[in-house]
This record gives sequence, C-alpha cells and structure tokens, in this order.
Amino acid sequence: MQTNLRNLDMISTQSWTKEQIETVLDVAFDLKRKRALGQPHAYLRDKTLAMLFFFTSTRTRSSFEAGMAQLGGHAAFIDHHTTQISHGDTAREIGEILGRYYDGIAIRQCDWKVGNRYIRDVAAASRVPVLNMQCDIYHPFQALADLMTIIEKKGNPRGKTIAVSWAYAASYQKPISVPQSLILLLTRFGMNVRLVHPPEYRLMPDIVQQAQDNARRQGGSLEILDDMDAGFRGADVVYPKSWGCLLTTEDLEESARIGKQYEDWIADERRMVLAAPDAGYMHCLPADRNIEVADAVIDGPQSVVYDEAENRLHVQKAVMSLVM
Repeated sequence: MQTNLRNLDMISTQSWTKEQIETVLDVAFDLKRKRALGQPHAYLRDKTLAMLFFFTSTRTRSSFEAGMAQLGGHAAFIDHHTTQISHGDTAREIGEILGRYYDGIAIRQCDWKVGNRYIRDVAAASRVPVLNMQCDIYHPFQALADLMTIIEKKGNPRGKTIAVSWAYAASYQKPISVPQSLILLLTRFGMNVRLVHPPEYRLMPDIVQQAQDNARRQGGSLEILDDMDAGFRGADVVYPKSWGCLLTTEDLEESARIGKQYEDWIADERRMVLAAPDAGYMHCLPADRNIEVADAVIDGPQSVVYDEAENRLHVQKAVMSLVM
C-alpha cells in the first residue's frame, strides 16, 4: 500500500503506478464495507471540491456529490454556463482561483481535441489535485469502478478474458474515453483484452500501443478484432458500448452513415450465449436499449451494471480520500 498520494492529480490511471492503483482499490473496498455497515468515515471533514461540468451527467455528478458528503466534505456543482468561462476565464485562471477556494477540482470536459488539454492546463495552474470526471481521451474513474467490479465478480482478473466491444447506437458520436481507459487499465492487471470494433471505429494509436506495452509487461494480451461474435466467444466479461468514429470523421452526417452499416452490432441473447456460461455483462450507462443492448441482457441475470455504477461512488471516494 502506498501512503504518499496526497495532492496527486487523477487525469489518467496510466500516470499512476500499479501499486498506487492497488491502494485505491484497497481503500475503495474498505469504504464500501464501511458504508454497508453504517460506519462513519468523515476523512474529508471541512474539505471542499469544485465540480466543473461542461457536459451533463447523471452518475458522475451524483456519485461525486454523495461521496464528498459521506466523507464529511462538500461538493459544489458548477455548470460552465453559469461561469465567466465564455467571457474570458482561462484554464490557468480557473486552476489558480478555484485552487485557492477549494481543496480539489473535478472537471468533465469531453469536447474532442479540447477536453484533456483543458484539464491538464487547469492542473498545471492549480495548487490542489485535479480529478478528471471524463474527457475526450480518458474516463479514469469509470475504468477504476469497472476493475473493482470485475474483481468482485470474477476474483483475480489476471488471465480472465474481457471483450471491450463497440456496439451500435443511434445517438451522437460518443467519446472514445471509456474503451481507451479500459484497455489501458485492464492490461496492467494481466487480463486478456479483446478490443472489438469495425475498422472505422479505431482508437488512438498511441493509446493502443501503451495498452500493448502494458500487456507485454504484465503477462496479459491485447487482441484487436473486427467481429463482434468472435470477441464474445468464450469471454469471461463482455463490455459492449458505442463510441464515435472520431478518428475517421468528425462530420456528424458521415458518422451516422457509417454507423448505419453496423446496426447488427448489438449485445443480445444470441451473442451472450457465445460468451462463457457465467460471463458478466457490463456497461458504463446510459445504454441505448434495444439498439446497443437488448432489454433481456441489460436486465438479465448476467448484467452487473448497477453494481458497476455503485462502484463509481467507492473508487471516487477512495481517490478523494487519498489525494485531498
């Protein structure tokens, strides 16, 4: 266990050591146990967190607000429309000023080619830790919650196989941050990761290379497939979700035309039969029901999406307790 995490930013799990991440998981399981037992754990009494949102949220806002309250502190929700950012407040000014008012700054900014850079610019100017609530490249807290859920449901993740698969959705070009964060983190824990997607939906080459390097160092694997059935076959965990073809086109009409070719990429009962008999179905939510995933799957006995969503609370509390 590491005890020197105070004031670290959490922008990507890749910048944390494996031992530091294991510390987060240890603390998260302890906090989950304490919450179940009704044991107080006000480790952040009188601490405050600024939560700056450029994108709407259900789970992220609720879990960070509830988590700060359970830790004895206070989270301030800040919609960027209610700020002076559009009138000239720069990332440096946000970091300098909010870093003097608050004990931590959490940001969700998913604009393609903007979000991660903005969060890093705020962090460079801030005297307090900056937490990435999702950007265009990474979604670290979702990946941490997913790993925690896999450990709960499957035990030691080393040697287990997960299909991180694209799935069709009719909605907007969703960020690629979830699959990218998943392949980066899970390969560090020795999992056999299958990245499954049509050719137009590739991820950032440097992220894929980092994941391959992680797998080589940790004894797992990263396999890239373009067949959803092949990805599901025999997998211990399936994680099919939509993401945008942002590296192919940024044009929304063109992306919609591309997506229409793959409407059959849905997590349905037929595909779940291809996976291991006890395979778990995961999704970060919200899911496009009966487009991205069949009701019978997401509401079925193999779905762990609500435990997965709950674990967002616990990993976020763990990181905040350690760094703030």
